[in-house]
Amino acid sequence: MIKRIAALTFIFVCTAVAWVILGATIFARTYSAGDRLETKVASSWGSAQVQTPPTAAYWVTRTKTEETLQNGQRILRQVPESTRVPLPLESSRVNVALHLDPRQKGLLWYSTYAVDFAGAYRFTNTSSEDEAVSFQLKFPAAHAVYDDLAVLVDGQPAIIRTDSNGATATVTLPAGKPVSLSFSYRSQGMGSWVYRFGDDVSQVHDFALNMKTNFKEVDFPQDTLSPTEKRETPDGWELTWKYNNLLSGLQIGTTMPEKLQPGPLAGQISFFAPVSLFFFFFLMFIITTLRGIELHPMNYFFLATAFFAFHLLMAYLVDHISIHWAFVICSAVSVFLVVSYLRLVVGIRFAAVEAGLAQLIYLVLFSYAFFFKGFTGLAVTIGSIITLFVVMQMTGKIKWAEKFAAKPAPQPAFSSGGLHD
Repeated sequence: MIKRIAALTFIFVCTAVAWVILGATIFARTYSAGDRLETKVASSWGSAQVQTPPTAAYWVTRTKTEETLQNGQRILRQVPESTRVPLPLESSRVNVALHLDPRQKGLLWYSTYAVDFAGAYRFTNTSSEDEAVSFQLKFPAAHAVYDDLAVLVDGQPAIIRTDSNGATATVTLPAGKPVSLSFSYRSQGMGSWVYRFGDDVSQVHDFALNMKTNFKEVDFPQDTLSPTEKRETPDGWELTWKYNNLLSGLQIGTTMPEKLQPGPLAGQISFFAPVSLFFFFFLMFIITTLRGIELHPMNYFFLATAFFAFHLLMAYLVDHISIHWAFVICSAVSVFLVVSYLRLVVGIRFAAVEAGLAQLIYLVLFSYAFFFKGFTGLAVTIGSIITLFVVMQMTGKIKWAEKFAAKPAPQPAFSSGGLHD
């Protein structure tokens, strides 16, 4: 019995080492190309977007006196100086629609999205004279596509100049006249969308932002404000931020939800696999001991390879099909290997009931617990405690000293006639 346990331990340790190597390989495949693939996705789709409100300003040119020394003499001259005078932003009405549309590259999903943006802002020419006011709109991302970009001043299309940073429109405003500036576009981004009031603590007047999402798992990045109103829709949420007079260094935004990542999930399941095999070996050892079934260490070796086949197949299947379908296929293959093998070794009843049920619990269900983030440890703990209770009840009356006692050596057979010279 001791030699049998030592052989099982050796098989378990070797298989565990193989799983560690497989898990490390999966993570290497996932993250060695992760940065390169993320850059590729961002270049073709778009990066995280940070939208800021437009600014309005006019320039005032005045002359100032400068004193210089020339040939030892003081010379005074008049030099023109231009000063930028910003116009206060009096109100903001912003509407944003975010449409999550993830993309998969390699073993990772990227949270790409489409955004429909429309903003209406009001400024007032505070000068006592007519001024040529420049409105500057900063693009939320330098490397992105902006479709149907429209800029309106008091409801009329404005002539704009664009560069890599944004768009500029110049309009002559009468003294003291309020003006409405609105702009809209369709674009694409990845990861998160943020509306930033300013670089530092900013004061915002008469502000309202309405955001619609087509996803339920809304999360807010660090240093962002929670919505003042929210309403659930069939597809997602309608979120509203309203402020009359806000003074804050925080921003508004949301982080796109992530899909289950095939690479990291397959790697985590592979690293956890020795725990599944330990419970399976432990239960098989107890059942065969109770029933007097002889399973040779070579039988356990083939069972371990059937378990390893589950993770090996998943490692190279998840980047071709859905992680859920890959899990179903790998589970079916591994269970079929175990049941079909033990059917020949022991019998169909033991293979289908005891072994098949144990593999379903400790390989399939324990691995599937990784699909539920935050509940994996709890699920495995509950399963372990239930297993311990069942085994303790099954073996409570066993005389383990007799089970582990060495069997007497077989005696030689003697003929009825006795010994002869």
